[in-house]
Amino acid sequence: MRPNRQELIEMLSLKKKDEIEALYKRAYEVKKQYVGTKVYLRGLIELSNICTRNCYYCGIRKDNHLLERYYIDKEEVLKEARWCFEQHYGSLTIQAGERSDNSWIDYIEELIKEIKTLTDGKMGITLSLGEQSEETYRRWFEAGAHRYLLRIETSNPELYKNLHPAENSFENRLECIRSLKKIGYQVGSGVMIGLPNQTMEDLADDILFFYDEDIDMIGMGPFIPHHQTPLAYLLATFHPEEALEQALKMIAATRIALKDVNIASTTALQALHPKGRELGLLAGANVLMPNITDTRFREGYQLYEGKPGLNENALAIRKALEESIYSIGESIGYDEWGDSPHFKNKKNTPSENL
Repeated sequence: MRPNRQELIEMLSLKKKDEIEALYKRAYEVKKQYVGTKVYLRGLIELSNICTRNCYYCGIRKDNHLLERYYIDKEEVLKEARWCFEQHYGSLTIQAGERSDNSWIDYIEELIKEIKTLTDGKMGITLSLGEQSEETYRRWFEAGAHRYLLRIETSNPELYKNLHPAENSFENRLECIRSLKKIGYQVGSGVMIGLPNQTMEDLADDILFFYDEDIDMIGMGPFIPHHQTPLAYLLATFHPEEALEQALKMIAATRIALKDVNIASTTALQALHPKGRELGLLAGANVLMPNITDTRFREGYQLYEGKPGLNENALAIRKALEESIYSIGESIGYDEWGDSPHFKNKKNTPSENL
């Protein structure tokens, strides 16, 4: 049944502390029932900050000429993938700025195949590499990737227009999401919470968008302005506590509404509070993406202001995560892909009901 829009607006608009805490508790009960309290880890490789797009909010946008560009070569990526596998992470995520040139497409395909060979097919692979042609998505899928995260950023086409140059259309991004679904990927999307001129109605519609597009996994977080973007002026009026609370309410409302999807507790939450990711888990999230990128490259991949963990090595991050996850009474799905129950449930549903 499609979630009730007015109920979503009411959840997202809560102001009283006791009512917000009750919302988180309700979301956690739904999480326990539908996806359990096991946290799935995706080792994150930030492959490159070279980007052809000029999104107004993003720290690695094409016109940020203060940024030193990089991309990680195959040998280094395979070293990080091997480490990830040896640490019993069931999956890794390859994320990068957006490119669609042939050499890049070929490189990603090659990486996927070699990671699969290296791990005897046991490592799950999520890609977050932006808008591509259906043919490219299909090549990467056939090479061995099985999940793809393409954030819609906002389901409101007018808000979307305010965040992107005219050549980046909402319609094309939506078409890409549908292409991914058609090919057979587990499809992830997400939004930024707290955008300029965004309303509670917009956020409720974002959740309905996830429902209507049958999204399997959701990665969303607070909008945090970056000082090297056209939206830098918003830093002067940015309130971290308010941003954190709204993001957590959005996670909780999404869990209550969509029940069996995977929801990531994003690193951006930690930028607002030292225990931000743990708070996300307690509000209904069930996936974490610890950064395993070599620390030499991390400073060059700051999409938003104040990104945490720039100088922490991957092992220290892993140990800290273990401690924090166990401290809230949850467990870790080591050596498991942690696929979305929503996707699995669809696979078991007669095709006429999909």
